[in-house]
Amino acid sequence: MEPKNTYPMIFVHGMFGWGADEGIDKKLPYWGATTGNLMEFLQENGYECYAVSVGPLSSAWDRACELYARLMGTTVDYGKAHSDKFGHRRYGRSYDKPLFEGFSPEKKIHLIGHSFGGITIRLFAYLMAYGCDAEKEVTREDDLSGLFTGGHADWIESVTAICAPHNGTVTFEVAEKYKLMPLVEGIAFNWVNIVGRTGLQSKSAVDFHLEQYGINNTPGKEDRHDFFQAKRSLKKTKDNIKYDMSPEGSHLMNDQIAQILPDVYYFSYYFNSVGKKSETKEKLSATKTDFPFLYMTSNLIMFDTRKKMQKGEATYDDFANDGLVNIGSAKHPDNQPFRDFDPDNIETGVWQVMPEQEGDHGTAIGLFADAEKTHQFYLDLMDLLCGLEPALEPAE
Repeated sequence: MEPKNTYPMIFVHGMFGWGADEGIDKKLPYWGATTGNLMEFLQENGYECYAVSVGPLSSAWDRACELYARLMGTTVDYGKAHSDKFGHRRYGRSYDKPLFEGFSPEKKIHLIGHSFGGITIRLFAYLMAYGCDAEKEVTREDDLSGLFTGGHADWIESVTAICAPHNGTVTFEVAEKYKLMPLVEGIAFNWVNIVGRTGLQSKSAVDFHLEQYGINNTPGKEDRHDFFQAKRSLKKTKDNIKYDMSPEGSHLMNDQIAQILPDVYYFSYYFNSVGKKSETKEKLSATKTDFPFLYMTSNLIMFDTRKKMQKGEATYDDFANDGLVNIGSAKHPDNQPFRDFDPDNIETGVWQVMPEQEGDHGTAIGLFADAEKTHQFYLDLMDLLCGLEPALEPAE
């Protein structure tokens, strides 16, 4: 079947996620989850799609560098200035061929990111367009990654963020308040250190892409650090997903990528798990989710935010959420232009906020969701993005 899209669709997962390169994706695909492999479904329906694997706990910067290397078929270069600043290796793994052939202004890409994947693709698009002055200042021109040179805005057609914490997330603040963060952090750091040294990593069941910190071996090498050294390096750094999603980190991230690409289409989708407990009661609860964990976190966010709303310190957009991200943060970055989506007037250079979707953070990728609704959501998205592409010239 000839692809319906001229420009490939590049899907980027969120925190604790994975792409098609990981063994776990064969058993439980990130994209599609319990509704089946979404990439296979879309490909069977004529769309050229790829689910990329990047670091599930890495910073947006490191993930953007990994995405670039995977697309181009080259060695991951985290940048000399960045690597020196955060004390990790400059280079990561190598890819022997591009993800697809012909990535260029003539064959652009549509970027689609779920959760922290939405932040990753925002930063990636920014670096492709504007590069990084800090890297240029300390790196010879012939040694500089193409990601940091800039001038490649015309390689990207669209950016679509789904349930992305553009302005951080109330969940982070709630976890800090109730002292849950040290527990989650401790479990995560020990988990990646242990699994990164076992057959699970070597057989690609899971892959943390943390060779820059010596957590796991760089594929093809034996270069991981001592267990405790690697753990200390990861724990003390701000170059990770935890910091990027904190209020301080998300504010700095928005400052860093304040410029929106004027000729690129931006779309944001948000899901809302909040609904009335019954038709006769006004009290709101997480009735739009069947996932016990997200039911709990959604109600915890509402419990904590309700008090702030009563004091005028928060709005409904802070209160309503998908179980992990409040809808105000998922709609658009605070410092960038936005408007409600109008199918008759789709513009570049502005976030187009799509209509509210019912469900939780996992519903967006098919986790414990209705298969037909999940498939239709992505078919509609594919049709929207394909409609942005220039019409093909008829064959002579």
